[in-house]
Amino acid sequence: MSNALRQTWDLESIFAGGSHSAALTAHLDSVEQGLAALKAKLEAPAPVAGTPEWRDYWHLVLEQGQHLGEMAGQGGSFVGCLSSQDVKDREARVLIGRTTELYAGLQTVFALADDGLIRMADADFDGLLADERIAPLAFNLRERRALAKKKMNTERELLANDLSVDGYHGWGRIYDTIVGRMTIKVGEEELSVGQASNKFSEPDRELRREVFTKWEEAWGKEAELCAAALNHLSGYRLNLYKHRGWESFLQEPLAINRMTRGTLDAMWEAVGAGKPALVKYYERKAKLLGYEAINWYDLYAPLSSASKKMSYEEAADFVVDNFGRFSPQMADFARHAFDHAWIEAENRPGKAPGAYCTGVPLHKESRIFMTFSGDPSSVRTLAHELGHGFHSHVMRNMPPLTQEYAMNVAETASTFAEMLINAAAIAGAQSKEEKLALLDAKIGDSAAYLMNIHGRFLFETRFYEARQKGMVSIDRLNEMMETAQKESYAGALGLYHPHFWASKLHFYATDVPFYNFPYTFGYLFSAGIYARAKEEGPAFEQKYIDLLCDTGRMTVEDLAARHLGVDLTKPDFWLTGVQNAVNDVEEFLALTE
Repeated sequence: MSNALRQTWDLESIFAGGSHSAALTAHLDSVEQGLAALKAKLEAPAPVAGTPEWRDYWHLVLEQGQHLGEMAGQGGSFVGCLSSQDVKDREARVLIGRTTELYAGLQTVFALADDGLIRMADADFDGLLADERIAPLAFNLRERRALAKKKMNTERELLANDLSVDGYHGWGRIYDTIVGRMTIKVGEEELSVGQASNKFSEPDRELRREVFTKWEEAWGKEAELCAAALNHLSGYRLNLYKHRGWESFLQEPLAINRMTRGTLDAMWEAVGAGKPALVKYYERKAKLLGYEAINWYDLYAPLSSASKKMSYEEAADFVVDNFGRFSPQMADFARHAFDHAWIEAENRPGKAPGAYCTGVPLHKESRIFMTFSGDPSSVRTLAHELGHGFHSHVMRNMPPLTQEYAMNVAETASTFAEMLINAAAIAGAQSKEEKLALLDAKIGDSAAYLMNIHGRFLFETRFYEARQKGMVSIDRLNEMMETAQKESYAGALGLYHPHFWASKLHFYATDVPFYNFPYTFGYLFSAGIYARAKEEGPAFEQKYIDLLCDTGRMTVEDLAARHLGVDLTKPDFWLTGVQNAVNDVEEFLALTE
């Protein structure tokens, strides 16, 4: 791939015309009509249970429901891409409202289907799963039936779903509105939020300090609206849980991630064991940089300029080559993504912050969003998002319901891809200074998973506990955020980020509550997989793909037991992943004696 690669993604092949696409409008109309027809079918009397006509009926319902889910997903992904590539695209924001309504309609259809499942006698349900056309969905249907039994009756769930469109999801979209109108002035530059966030990896500490000061000021000015959104989002969830009879606000995120509280607790226990080493890392880094302590805006400060920058084409070659050392199939996928312009990487104003990979299910494709700057962090992000894409790619021909893997295992594939690139970069370092710079960045990422994410989890847990007693003020939110950061970083930093709760998109996500601990899960789970890959070499490629293919049809405990032979409810496996980070710290300390 030595020729110049396109750095803007191809959306025209999905729906031509951008946010004014007639093809998109027709597609969304078709989804709406299909949902209405399937809803009417589910509301009408079904054939007599146990008969061939009844099995045909359910086969058709499930086929149509899955197809409509893919259609809605395609429309939603496309509109999300439009909004990300241009935060001032007002028509895209209107379209987000429409796709949100379609998702609500899809949830209504599946709620009606779930109602049919829970009304079946156990023998009829088992007989349905025995049908060879439906058997591949057995895990997912059992899961849906069990969860439906724990919810309110169908009529009340449908009402809550309808009200969520302009309530719950409406509050969630407030963040996008805020980010779209914000600019952060640094010197003479007017930066978007995404551009400003990239400045935290600049070598000039005064610049980072200025950006951080302006960043905190900007989010402080928006804090009143952010606090309202966060309070109402959490209030909606807590009220819904109360009416369902759910005692813990962690019940839903754990169920979504198909994991037990025992697994979560074992993971955090192991994380705690790795923090003393990470504190030593921050102390040594501060000394090397001549600082009294590392501040929040120094977390991604480079130790030197020894890490070379790559062009986009060089980064593409590097990623493809090093994916190929483990998995030729991963390399082929990445090469195809670059060659077919699936990646939005251009560094320009007006883009949303962050990075993600989204599916284009009807095309069996993905699209990746990021802002590429050429530094090692950008290369890691590129690999990370391609890891997500590969995960979807290997599952592309499976039934759609079995492709619905949770966020924790989604972060496994992406972080594993990142680990391949990190190891290659460090092994290929041309000098001690370059190796130190790369090792520093790798440990910084580990600290993000083991410290930053833990801080988000602590904050959100305590916020929900406080919200159960009433609205939480801005001052209290700032206090809880800073307290959580001090605890999660074990006091290692000199200055923290009290308005982090306002600035972080993940706190406002309405599709996944507690958008935090799955990252740590994915990091540590992938570390275990990476260790196994190093042990077994090329023979592990197919085992890895088989594991990925099971992520949408198993609990994580069963997944780990079947493919890795480990027990996730015990700290032992998690400690193996933590030790990888500790080993990096020990190498870093030895190199900087």
